Formats: sequence, C-alpha cells, structure tokens
Amino acid sequence: MHHPKQPQHHSLSRRDLLKLAAGTLLGALHPAARAAASAYPSQPIRLIVPYPPGGGTDILARLVAGKLGEAWKRTVIVENKSGASGTIGNDFVAKAEPDGHTLLMGITALIQRPAMVASMPYDPIKDFAPLTAVARSADLLLVPANSSANTLAEFVAQVKAKPRTYSIGNYGAGTSSHIHAAMLNAQAGLDLNHVPYRGASPLVTDLLGGQLDSAFVDSSSIVAHLGSGKLKVLAVTGERKSPLAPQAPTLASQGFHSFEPYGWFGLFAPGRTPPAITEKLSQAFVAIIKQPDVQNRLNDMGLLPGGNSMGDFTREVRNDREIWTKVITAAGIKTE
Repeated sequence: MHHPKQPQHHSLSRRDLLKLAAGTLLGALHPAARAAASAYPSQPIRLIVPYPPGGGTDILARLVAGKLGEAWKRTVIVENKSGASGTIGNDFVAKAEPDGHTLLMGITALIQRPAMVASMPYDPIKDFAPLTAVARSADLLLVPANSSANTLAEFVAQVKAKPRTYSIGNYGAGTSSHIHAAMLNAQAGLDLNHVPYRGASPLVTDLLGGQLDSAFVDSSSIVAHLGSGKLKVLAVTGERKSPLAPQAPTLASQGFHSFEPYGWFGLFAPGRTPPAITEKLSQAFVAIIKQPDVQNRLNDMGLLPGGNSMGDFTREVRNDREIWTKVITAAGIKTE
C-alpha cells in the first residue's frame, strides 16, 4: 500500500539559529554601512605622521595626502606628532574617533617597539586597521666620506681597534635604524655608542656634518644626499642590493643574519573604524600608489612601491610582527 510522503521537519540547532540571526542582522546593516561610506568623508581628514617633518615618512605622507585631496576634492591635512619613537603619534590615532577622519602614516616601528618595552599604550594589532603599504625600504649603513673605512670589514676592524670610541646614530629607540645598529653591535662584537635623534632629518644633518661616525638610514631619508660626496655606503639591508648604491653589498652577503626583511611605510585607520570606510580608504590609496607619477616618485626615492590590498597588508603586518619580535628578542634589545 502506498503511503503519501510525509513532510520532513528539520530542526535548527542553536548554532544555526545564531548564524541565521547574525546573517539577518548583517544584511540589515549593509544598507546603513553603505550609506555611511557614501557620506564619508564629511570633514577634513588628518593624516598623522609620528615623526618630525623632513624624513621619509613625512615625505610619503604629504605625497599621498595631496593625491587623496585631489581625488576626493576634500581637505587632507598632514600633522606631525613626534616623540617617544613614534609612540605619541601612534597613540593619538589609536585613540582617535574611528570614523575615518584621522589616519596614520606608520612605519615598521609600530610593530617592532612593543617587543622592546615593558608596556605600550596601544595594541599594534587590535588598535589599528591596516589599509595598504605605501612603499618598502632598505636601510643603508653610512659613514662620512672622510672615514678611513671603505668597506664593512674595514669599519668593523676600525671600531674594534679603538673600543668605546665610535658612534652610530638612530632616529629613535625602537626604530629600524636602532634595531639594525643593535644587531650589528651584537653580531660583529662591537661597542658602537648609540646616539638617538628625534627623526631621520636631524640625524642625517649630523652625519653629513661629521658629528656622527655611522648610522643606518632608510633609503628615502638619504637619497637626496647620496650624490653629495659627503657619505659612503658600506652595506645595505634587504634581500638584494639597493639601486641607490649598487656597489654596496647586503649585510647577509657579508655573513650577518636577519637583516633581510624590508621596512615598510603603511597607512592605518583606528582599529574600530567601520569596514565600509576602511575598504573605501584602502581602494583609494591603492589607486593612488599605482599612478605612474607616484610610482616614479617612489622609485626615485629608492623605494619599492606598495599598493597591496587591505587583506594582504593586514597579513603582512601580523607576519612581520612575529619575525621582528624574534629578531629583537634574539638581539636582546630593550628600551625604556
């Protein structure tokens, strides 16, 4: 005897109900999120540079800020809030209203410094939303032209011959210039005296004037001075030689380790900024970085152009934090 097929009753688990409810809520929020993004920006945008004017971070910030202002027909203001190796400016953005009107031009020190201090006023991962990398940079190990050292090996021998005599500058405790100097000291068995500056610009001034014996300086901050005849490049960080100083070997090729990672200049929003706004910002900045004149400018500065997606840059920031934490811990670098 044929029995009619009984309707099947499917019961939803609590997890399924929660997923359904979340999906329904997100669906309802999408129009509002889109509306918020379309209304953004509603006021001038501030791009915070946590270092003094004149350095590579400042130059790049002004470049992309000008382009964003042109593209969006809005006022984009660059503000320098330097101090505490970038911590003051970084913290200002971390605690800013997360509405997309306060942004950060950060550098790799954002994720390096937490490994060197007892505590930080912000979490470098949770309190910032990565938008894109503007560019990546190698550091150049420089000495004044009147130095008797013409190679890295000669410099090492020179420093060892006169202990507690030679200085190496950095533009803030916790920056790559400081980390690389500490790594060189540790790996080569040197006692170079660390001399901190409030940014790259004053450091370069003293290096050109002969007040400093050596320094690691990022390519964007030194490119304008490489043809001055006042400096020698003994070595470079990174995986490949720098086009700015093709004669200078990499530190890796000279037997030093962990100098391969590049530093980056990146754009960030406060961590709780709505995704619709961060995505709009990311897409705008990526388009700017891909403009031919911007690409040419970055190349002229000796930089590797960025422009990766928000997701890719987020992964890069998190992966780099793990790498730098290991490097800093191995070198025993601590700052106050």
